[in-house]
Amino acid sequence: MTALRDDITPLPARAELRHAAEAFLRQFHAARPKAGPVEPRLAKVRAEIAATGTYRHTPAELAFGARVALKESGWCPDGVPWRGLLVRDLRDVRDSAQVAAECGHHLRMALGDGAIRPVVSVFAPDTPWRRGPRIRNDQLVRYAGYRGDPTGGVLGDRRYVDFTTGVCRLGWRPPLQRGAFDRLPLVVETEGEGVRLHMLPREVIREVPLTHPTLPWFAELGLRWHAVPVISNQRLHIGGIDYPAAPYNGVYICRAIGEDVIADEAAYGLARIVAARLGLDTSSERTLWRDRVAVECNRAVLHSFDQAGVTIEHSADVYTPATDYPGHPAFLRGH
Repeated sequence: MTALRDDITPLPARAELRHAAEAFLRQFHAARPKAGPVEPRLAKVRAEIAATGTYRHTPAELAFGARVALKESGWCPDGVPWRGLLVRDLRDVRDSAQVAAECGHHLRMALGDGAIRPVVSVFAPDTPWRRGPRIRNDQLVRYAGYRGDPTGGVLGDRRYVDFTTGVCRLGWRPPLQRGAFDRLPLVVETEGEGVRLHMLPREVIREVPLTHPTLPWFAELGLRWHAVPVISNQRLHIGGIDYPAAPYNGVYICRAIGEDVIADEAAYGLARIVAARLGLDTSSERTLWRDRVAVECNRAVLHSFDQAGVTIEHSADVYTPATDYPGHPAFLRGH
């Protein structure tokens, strides 16, 4: 009835859509008795589907469906108050530039003063006469990866070398002085405009410089990471309706940055550099040097985010609610 997925599916037939809509609306009215009896709403939706091949959710249905989808997606642990998710109803937004602008607003709203709030921004749905916009980036903020580093390796994030090459072919020009943390453009595709590139304003992206509580040399590595993980390439499916652009965020788990970004050979691959500074024996995996590196990188991330006043968790099993909003689901581990 509700789901998050990253596949492209054909629009359902009217009978299939009616069935999905009915199941969802019965679920919604059972959970929200104040919405009134379900039968009048079902009759209206059936007539709308018969006339147009689709139907439009009410704002309350959209919010409920989005929250349930995130709860059931596996990103949101059972103990997290997922009902605190802020749902932004942007279903009238289809223009590429407007989508990009609203993604910037999403980042502003999610971060606040550092206490991260869970937000989902739902853009226009697919309809029989027009497809909704799509965001091609897997997260709103990612860093470039460049082949041809003077050392023969990759400068930046190795995971995004192909994506970087792709956006360059579409017209993106990297900075003259390339760095390890050059922000990639947002790639938005709409039916009327095709694929367009947009740079999010620098002021909406909070980055945290990474330092270590007991290792002063860690700061010399020049590392930083963005504060809010916003998944942006999954489709939101509610009651038979697909919303192809529905970016949503939680908070980072420290190892998603420390282990999966800094240390991992598939990303920045700095494990051996950190190990050398720590004086570890890297001659054999049996020395468990990678485990020690992972611990110290995770300590650096936790320390840096705490010093910056930005919400982060040290484990997916731990949830500490903030005091100034209903809850912040820790449902993201990064890619």
